[in-house]
Amino acid sequence: MDSDLIELEIGPIAHGGHCVARLDVDDDGTSGADGRGRGRVVFVRHTLPGERVLARFTETGDGATFWRADAVEVLVASPDRVPSAWPAAGPGGVGGGELAHVSLPAQRAWKSTVIAEQLSRLAHVEREVPVDAAPGDDERGGLGWRTRIELVADASGRAGMSKFRSHDVLALDSMPLASEPIVGLGLFAKTWRPGARIEAVAPAGGDAPLVLVDGEPFDVRRGRPDPRPNARSSVNEIVEIGGRTHVFRVGAGAFWQVHREAPGVLARAVLGALGDVDGATVLDLYSGSGLFTVPISDAVGPTGAVVAVEGDARAVRDARRVVHDRPNVELVQGDVGRVMTGEDDSSSSVVHADVVVLDPPRVGAGRVVVEAIAALRPERVVYVACDPAALARDIAYFAGAGYVLGDVRAFDLFPMTHHVECVAVLVPA
Repeated sequence: MDSDLIELEIGPIAHGGHCVARLDVDDDGTSGADGRGRGRVVFVRHTLPGERVLARFTETGDGATFWRADAVEVLVASPDRVPSAWPAAGPGGVGGGELAHVSLPAQRAWKSTVIAEQLSRLAHVEREVPVDAAPGDDERGGLGWRTRIELVADASGRAGMSKFRSHDVLALDSMPLASEPIVGLGLFAKTWRPGARIEAVAPAGGDAPLVLVDGEPFDVRRGRPDPRPNARSSVNEIVEIGGRTHVFRVGAGAFWQVHREAPGVLARAVLGALGDVDGATVLDLYSGSGLFTVPISDAVGPTGAVVAVEGDARAVRDARRVVHDRPNVELVQGDVGRVMTGEDDSSSSVVHADVVVLDPPRVGAGRVVVEAIAALRPERVVYVACDPAALARDIAYFAGAGYVLGDVRAFDLFPMTHHVECVAVLVPA
């Protein structure tokens, strides 16, 4: 056996796309591994609970709280293991496909386990949350869902991605998670300037794909930057919500949900969580390009109001284009925390809310924002979260401010990865 490898018995799932094993080191320097025992914690990627594997350490250190390893050979396989849907994201490969060796039902069970564990550990709430598939994913085998990808050219000019927890670029021949229109661009067959950052966007609504290289529009057919002053740098995103078709003009470099079905899935979930808000005032925090702002505007009607707060100026410009004819919408540009605490001059707009919707970045909203929301005493808070740990921490902050967790839904909008999207409702205790 390769002296760099160690045999490990794999224990439970842990948040972050890995499982836990434990390494016991005796006084004589010998070691053993038991996923259920005591000893040094090792986070192992590319494996499943109950497996026995040969693993290669990727991060170690006597002072480290835990070590990391990749499973490179499976000795005893889990029944949930399948042939990898993306081998380049396997051991030693790129990030972004860490569950490609797990069957789709087991991926969703994995994510459900993580959500329950985070809620229990951080929010002290015992809750089982099933994870629902997005429309069409089972038929596609969990592939072809990304409408946005970002690549970087290696030293030879081949497009690729960074290896997991590394700046080293691994050239790729394909990206199985990319949607068909992106695949059709042939990005991996072209030669690029070494170090170039390549972004490809292909809206699910049928708008033509768009490529940016180092942030500038690029003509893929001609293989050169697009020099025209009016070169397209935005795309039209078409979303069906509540029987209505909405068109969002979104900058190619701006944030937008990457799964082709995510905008509609999440907007419909948010509307369902809001309940009847006709005539209400709804505060939409981290509102981005207006994905939730627009359907909420319809839901509150002409006698209601929506105050949307977003820190990114580009996103606010995008939102303004789509809400310019909606008098019941007010857009506030500013850091959400500063606006909510009154440190920003725009805070005068946030004086009341019957309901609050928030979709914070992966790190969550944090104590300051949560307490500022609770101080408004809304009847309901609808929280959209892309990280269950951040969600659980914020739920604990809400509990301290007098709110309890109501319904929680989860959606598998990142197949082949450990990421999962949740929509949670909080109400006064």
